[in-house]
Amino acid sequence: MQVWNDYQQQHQDRFLNEMLDLLRIPSVSAKSEHKADMLKCAEAVKQNLLSSGCSKAEVMDTDGFPVVYGEKMIDPAKPTVLVYGHYDVQPPEPLELWHSGPFDPVIKDGKVFARGSADDKGQFYMHVKALETMVKTNTMETNIKFLIEGEEEIGSPNLGKFVALNKELLKADVILISDSSMLSMENPSLDTGVRGLSYIEVEVTGANRDLHSGTYGGAVANPITILAQMIASCHDENNHITIPGFYDDVAIATKEERELLNAAPYDAKEYMDELGVTALWGEKGYTTYERTGIRPTLEVNGIWGGYTGEGAKTVLPSKAFAKISARLVPNQTSEKITDILIKYFKSIAPAGVEVKASLHHGGEPYMTPIDSKGYKAASKAVEQTFGKAPIPVRGGGSIPICSILEKELGIKIVFMGFGLDNDNLHSPNEKYNLENYYKGIETIPYFHKYFAE
Repeated sequence: MQVWNDYQQQHQDRFLNEMLDLLRIPSVSAKSEHKADMLKCAEAVKQNLLSSGCSKAEVMDTDGFPVVYGEKMIDPAKPTVLVYGHYDVQPPEPLELWHSGPFDPVIKDGKVFARGSADDKGQFYMHVKALETMVKTNTMETNIKFLIEGEEEIGSPNLGKFVALNKELLKADVILISDSSMLSMENPSLDTGVRGLSYIEVEVTGANRDLHSGTYGGAVANPITILAQMIASCHDENNHITIPGFYDDVAIATKEERELLNAAPYDAKEYMDELGVTALWGEKGYTTYERTGIRPTLEVNGIWGGYTGEGAKTVLPSKAFAKISARLVPNQTSEKITDILIKYFKSIAPAGVEVKASLHHGGEPYMTPIDSKGYKAASKAVEQTFGKAPIPVRGGGSIPICSILEKELGIKIVFMGFGLDNDNLHSPNEKYNLENYYKGIETIPYFHKYFAE
């Protein structure tokens, strides 16, 4: 609609500056030193909701960091859209690899570089500005509610309880989430699902203290060596996960599903060049899209032990640690896979070391039907602004709260992400293209229009 385009063009610079202000707040939920920043960011989100047209917005307590709730209700008889997002961000480390400060947004080559720019402040803020666009042009056709949480990056441990206690407040007809990516601006896509997650930490202990590696090396087990051997045992020569029971419940994609997934444009050389690798790695018998969408994975996210400071220290360490995550597909559950992983690492521990394993957090896989009213509205909205229908794809990441939201509220989720896979999510130099940000603000009002129809 021209009235939307006119309003958005007129306020484009302000839309950007408001988002930059949010990015300047270091709302890192994983680190206790940022507690005050988390509360500051929640309050900022509330104020932005109010100034953008919500008739009600409040910061609501949970057992952890607060949730920000907002609403603009125009007619109880009209459909209600619940927008979910999160204001917390990943830790920015390693800081030395950033080209600019992670919380000092820099615009370069049409991109905003800052932690949280694509995940998820920039993306949920598109919905805030889409609301403003519709309110100020008097074109709202749905009721809109916002549920913006502060613990997504640590597994949403308290949101399930909050949702269960506030079902009436959150009552809606569909849930709309922009916390994912699309293939490209030339080939827009919509995620039809996300993978689940099981995230554990493994600790291997050998001797009761660090030892001189000359005096004791070769006579006492080295926890780092043992941990490395244990991790290496998790995959075979075909990169198939060897842990007993890991694949038992995996939903096997049909031939038709695989063909649809692989219909998306893909250039292996371009993919490798962008990542700076000379070969791809993954489970034999599956394409890249299949490996990152329909198959479960097991990855080491961090490993440490011994002396890692400057210079040399010939030490045989007492302990070694690893953080390990599994991405899960439909029919797998985080509880079962976590139990399998913990039991596996304990069972293969050799004599001479003690192994402890514990859960950090987890979440369930989620699929959304492409024949639902919500998905059709999203597809039509993307086609309206991009000029072509979006390709349905499966997302490789995880949004832990999805299955809980559907279970508690009884409604389906639609994923409408405008990020790109190369936005460096969870990495140094996270970025979000300005073109994508503005295109999201342009497209979202059409979702509400078509969903109301």
